[in-house]
Amino acid sequence: MDEWGPEKVVCVSDRKSGMKGVLVLDNTARGMGKGGTRMSPTLSVNEVARLARTMTWKWAAADLYYGGAKAGLMGDPNAANKEQLLRAFARALSNEVPKEYVFGLDMGLSEKDAAIFIDELGDRGAAVGLPTALGGVPYDELGVTGFGVAEAADAAAQTLSVPMEGARVVIQGFGAVGAAAAERFRALGATVVGVSTSVGSVHDPDGLDLNRLLQLRGEAGDGCVREYGGVRPTGDALAFDCDILVPAAIQDVVDVDVARSTTASLVVEGANMPTTGPALEVLAARGVSVVPDFIANAGGVIAAAFSMDNRYSPFATDPAQIFAHISTKIRGNAATVLLESSTRGTTPHVAARQIAQERVLAAMRLRGRTAIGEHAKQPVA
Repeated sequence: MDEWGPEKVVCVSDRKSGMKGVLVLDNTARGMGKGGTRMSPTLSVNEVARLARTMTWKWAAADLYYGGAKAGLMGDPNAANKEQLLRAFARALSNEVPKEYVFGLDMGLSEKDAAIFIDELGDRGAAVGLPTALGGVPYDELGVTGFGVAEAADAAAQTLSVPMEGARVVIQGFGAVGAAAAERFRALGATVVGVSTSVGSVHDPDGLDLNRLLQLRGEAGDGCVREYGGVRPTGDALAFDCDILVPAAIQDVVDVDVARSTTASLVVEGANMPTTGPALEVLAARGVSVVPDFIANAGGVIAAAFSMDNRYSPFATDPAQIFAHISTKIRGNAATVLLESSTRGTTPHVAARQIAQERVLAAMRLRGRTAIGEHAKQPVA
């Protein structure tokens, strides 16, 4: 724990189903806790706490009035008893949801799972990311997060005077985020030359056949790269020659070795925490610009806030309105962070955190949540 949080950590379990899960409310000075819920067999409390802290900065950086929080369920997302686990998890957190926290979607969960949460708790406000048939916004289906990642890249490229037309893009992690980002990159004039999944990676310096790859993804999931042909080890993707590198899978994949060897001049973090601290220092020393995760991949939370704030409006599920809102927010934030980074003489990550921390600290002071003597006067870098 530090001066920012977490405010509450709730670990829950259920002997009958075998459910084990955790909710971390990190900082709610700017509003109630909202964040994704992930399911993984290797989930840890520390992992969820790190993600909750990222959400604190993500909401504040986007200047939206919700608090940082995250939930996690230990288990296989493809397990036969997944619904039983989800229902047990929701019941165990009924004191906190939806009064203090609203379920969102993250790794391992889908729109159908969000529907299970609201059914179990009998409250439509218990989760966001609901299927369209329930009046929700199907984030994965629309590809809002991936769309935002590409928009952040384009805004960063313009700020740095780097041409997007013909830029070679590698996307590490061709899931819902990566696939949507690839489509938007193509629309912006860039060329996707490499992608990877958990099965492997594929590369073509002249550009991949994106239509075919997307079709194969719909048919074979992560196996799309194998079906595409010329598959290579998954880790090779981070070494592919490119102008823009988009790590869009899991945390801590861009390490010092990758940072030293990448040919990219711009790294746009599609995943949460994909770059290690030492790697960020190496990239900065090499003059490689990085758009931080909680700036670049905020499309999902912006869409969530939009749909929550407009839940009784016909615009709540209007894709055109949602995409326009995401584009405006993320492009502005990406440009601001890079300019502030230059003005403050620091890295984009530090600049982004400082902006977010200043906003959170202002809210904490107004609510009287700072310690006596205000030991948190200066934002922590």
